[in-house]
Amino acid sequence: MSPSPKSGNPVAAPVNRAQQRRDSAPRLNAAMACDTAFRIVARRYLADLTANHDATCGGDPVALHRMRIALTHLRSAILFFSPMVADAARTRVRAELKWLNAHLGVMRDLDVAIERLKKIDKRRPQAIPHYRAWTAKRAEAHRDLARALRSVRYRRLVKSTSDWIERGPWSIRRGKRAALKRASPIEAFSLRKLRRWQEKLLKKSRKLPKMDTAKRHRLRLLNKKLSYSIGSFEDLFTNRKFSRQQTALKYLRKAQKALGQLNDDARGHSLAVALEREGVRVPWQFLSRKREKRLIRETVATYRKLAKLE
Repeated sequence: MSPSPKSGNPVAAPVNRAQQRRDSAPRLNAAMACDTAFRIVARRYLADLTANHDATCGGDPVALHRMRIALTHLRSAILFFSPMVADAARTRVRAELKWLNAHLGVMRDLDVAIERLKKIDKRRPQAIPHYRAWTAKRAEAHRDLARALRSVRYRRLVKSTSDWIERGPWSIRRGKRAALKRASPIEAFSLRKLRRWQEKLLKKSRKLPKMDTAKRHRLRLLNKKLSYSIGSFEDLFTNRKFSRQQTALKYLRKAQKALGQLNDDARGHSLAVALEREGVRVPWQFLSRKREKRLIRETVATYRKLAKLE
C-alpha cells in the first residue's frame, strides 16, 4: 500500500541511492567467508537506514518506509547470522534496534490507516468525518519520531551498531568452533539455514486458517524474516544452487503482501478503537470478514506452491 502524504509542507522524496551504492560496494560470492558476508550485508542495510534519516525527520513517508525496510533487513541479518555473532554486545544492539523499530512502526501504522481512510472521498479527504483528528494524531506521532531520530540515543545506536558489525566481540572470539563459524563459506551455511527456516514456516502455515490475529502476526514475521534473508543473498542468485531460493522468494513476497494486508487491517482497527476512546468516532470498519477469508485463502494457496518446490 502506498504511503500517505504527510500533513503540512511537502518534502521532496529522497533519491533512492541504495542501488547506486551497491553497484560500487563489494558483492557476495558463494565461497566468501561468513564473517565477510555478514559485514557486507549489515553495512548495506545500515547505510540504507541512515541515508533516509533526514527525510524521515522531515516527515517524508517514502523515506520512512525505506528506513523501516532497511531496519528490518538489518535485524533479519543479525538473526540469520546469530550462531556466529552472538555476544553480549549483540544483545544491546538488538534492544536498541527494537526501540527504533517501535518508533518507526507507530508512524507507519498511521500512514496506512490514513491512506485507507482517504479512499472514502479521494477528492475531498478533508470532508471525511474526523479526518483531521487522524492527521493530528499523525502529526503528534511525527514529532515524537523526529525527536527520537535527532536524539543522542539514535546517534549512539548508529555508531555502536557500526562498531559492532566491524569489530564486535564476535569477530575476535577465540576457540576452534568460533573461528570455524567465521570462516565457513556463505553458500553452505546460508542454504542450510534457509532450508530450516522454510520448513519451520511451512509447518506453522498449515494452521493459518484457524489462527487468531496474534498468531497470524507471528507467522507474518517469520515469513518476513525468511524473505528478507533470501533477499540479502540476491548477489548469489546466478549460482545454480540458489535458483530455487529465487523462486521461493516470489512466493514468500506474495504471501507477505497478503499477510501484511491482514495485519494492516488489524492495526487500523486497533487505532480506530484507540481514537474512539478519545471521543473520535470512526465512520467505517477496518476489518472485513469477507476480505479476511479471501486473503487467508490466497496465502494458503501460495504456501502450497512453495511447499511443492523441488
